[in-house]
Amino acid sequence: MEANPYNVPPMPVSATIPVEALRLSVAPMMDWTDSHCRAFHRVLAPHARLYSEMVHANAVVLGDRARLLAMDPSEHPVALQLGGSDPAVLAQAARIGAEHGFDEINLNCGCPSDRVQAGRFGACLMREPALVADSVAAMISACTVPVTVKCRLGVDDDHEWEHFLAFIDTIAEAGCRTFVVHARNAWLQGLSPKENREVPPLRYDWAYRLKRERPCLQVIVNGGIADTAEATAHLKHVEGAMLGRAAYHTPYLLHQLDTAWFGGPLQTRAELLLAYRPYVEAQLARGALLKHITRHLLGLFSGQVGGRAFRQVLSEGAHKPEADWTLVEQAMTFTQHRQSPEHDHA
Repeated sequence: MEANPYNVPPMPVSATIPVEALRLSVAPMMDWTDSHCRAFHRVLAPHARLYSEMVHANAVVLGDRARLLAMDPSEHPVALQLGGSDPAVLAQAARIGAEHGFDEINLNCGCPSDRVQAGRFGACLMREPALVADSVAAMISACTVPVTVKCRLGVDDDHEWEHFLAFIDTIAEAGCRTFVVHARNAWLQGLSPKENREVPPLRYDWAYRLKRERPCLQVIVNGGIADTAEATAHLKHVEGAMLGRAAYHTPYLLHQLDTAWFGGPLQTRAELLLAYRPYVEAQLARGALLKHITRHLLGLFSGQVGGRAFRQVLSEGAHKPEADWTLVEQAMTFTQHRQSPEHDHA
């Protein structure tokens, strides 16, 4: 019997991502992972995969692409995360994103905010796997870069493994091969987005089980990863660990993980800041405001002597029109142990 007697075109399958490129990544975070932030994270972690803030597909198609899709060449590899539920619009946005140079297009099926629910995208899409599958298939057909999905384990009090696996299988049948699993449920009623990141219990074992039962899929675990040992432990079970708020509030952790997993010299926080200087000065020359850049640096000296003064100097001075790189230098004068990375392990 012929496998395809009617010559129906086969379902397109997304390109996979090299395993090494999945090992370490930084989650898409609204209001945080803009281009300035990603350029800073690239200095810290040369091998990490970076993600944009979520951008609605309609905004990509109809809005200010120069602003929404801003990207510095240093950021690669970097993924564009899209929100939306209209397959045709998502396909168009995916094509535009790929044409703008993004290395991956990721569909958000995990955000639980009220605004997202009202627009019928984000975590509520886990209740509509067929729609997600149609969207993913359309996105894969529209662009040549990998199309991936970021999701939760379930919605509200749905704690059935079979439902989660059926969602994954439906999307995989549409051609998706890479899944970022935020390993907790999303509560669409009764919890704020912040509470949704903290209250529902983490169940990493579901991500591990998914990899065991579907070894052909690439699985990255996300949610609550806060230190080097925990992040490293995940690599025994899945392809990668995605850091969220820990990467933002304690960004030196990114540098520690990158050097531990990929090699390279462990640099001090001050050395890393100086490596970021050319980007900062180039952006200021183009009219960027220092406050929009330095807000992403505030956690670099977290837990270090002088860290509080470092944050205070930047917070109080970066908004001034004349503020430039000298303010960063001034802030660094309050920190100690600037020459030895051994002191930067805290």
